[in-house]
Amino acid sequence: MCAALLTDQTIYFENSPNSLRDMQSQTELLEYLGCAVKRQGNLLAINTGPIHTQTAPYDIVRKMRGSILVLGPLLARFGEAKVSLPGGCAIGTRPVDMHIKALEEMGAEIILDEGYINAKAPKGGLQGAKIIFPKVSVGATENLMMAAVLAKGETVLANAAREPEIADLGECLIKMGAKIEGLGTDTIRIEGVPHMSGANHSIIPDRIETGTYMVAAAMTGGTVRLQNTRLRDLSAAIGHLSQTGIEIDKDGNDIIVSRDPNVPLKAIDIMTEPHPGFPTDLQAQFMAMLTMAEGAGLVTETIFENRFMHVPELNRMGANITVQGNSAIVRGVKGLKGAEVMATDLRASVALVLAGLVAEGETTINRIYHLERGYEDIVGKLSACGANIQKA
Repeated sequence: MCAALLTDQTIYFENSPNSLRDMQSQTELLEYLGCAVKRQGNLLAINTGPIHTQTAPYDIVRKMRGSILVLGPLLARFGEAKVSLPGGCAIGTRPVDMHIKALEEMGAEIILDEGYINAKAPKGGLQGAKIIFPKVSVGATENLMMAAVLAKGETVLANAAREPEIADLGECLIKMGAKIEGLGTDTIRIEGVPHMSGANHSIIPDRIETGTYMVAAAMTGGTVRLQNTRLRDLSAAIGHLSQTGIEIDKDGNDIIVSRDPNVPLKAIDIMTEPHPGFPTDLQAQFMAMLTMAEGAGLVTETIFENRFMHVPELNRMGANITVQGNSAIVRGVKGLKGAEVMATDLRASVALVLAGLVAEGETTINRIYHLERGYEDIVGKLSACGANIQKA
């Protein structure tokens, strides 16, 4: 959606979710800037021709961390941008200093003032540069990719993120006229072009949503078919899931997940890593699964330092989880008990939903606005598979 800011022509996105809170927040921000955003089913059309401001205000940006991604395209196309420092899930420190430093290397003058990033491009626009990220960052890679497509000369992004979403953004930018090489690797080369054009782009399936429902099938048993998704984007998670004893098959664009409910899951160890390692966004879901596995599993979180906030809530439901630094030991229990719990972030909230599916009795999850940021119609999808779940 932010890439649409790079052109004054219309961008059409197919396979776009309808009702996610994050989509609503991003739409609100683009419309504030002056964009025309129209939706028909899962087709999203964005035209940024009528933009009248380059300021992204705090009241909107605070709702979703991804709003920081308007910084690169606004600066590249208009030569200036004023963007509030972002909000989002409180899962740990996610500073935007890498975004700022990298844009400065491209010649931008940036001043932080009263919670805003005030950025100006040099006369003649941003200049290509070799940027070496000190650590892998999906957001910084995306922001700099969008900034670089309109910069003068070549930009090299080293130690770039390799997530499938990065490659998907790159493919979209290429359709808009960008010259990009190295997608899917840790070195991305971008040759700047004078202008970008409109395009049609179909968004890839959400691999974290897919992984979440795979865990749900593993926990509850039976067989679930996940339609229109991509197995290749989940290689690390699938390897770990297979070790627990479930069966995973591919049928065209569908994934079929099966487990005999009479055979207990086996405990495994996981460690989160940047892609293609195990995704941090599936850590909470896997931890919920390990609470009912046979034996003990070790969960090590290396990406975010505050991503075990779901542990006390799972323990309220009868789980046996002990946290030691950035690791958690999960000892399987005979069964979870329904309880009133509180969602603390997006993935923690869905982990509690998964736990509630297998817990004895009723589970009530508060603050589900976190859940609604990233899971569209989760109640309808789980209900269709036989879950007894409703939104109060």
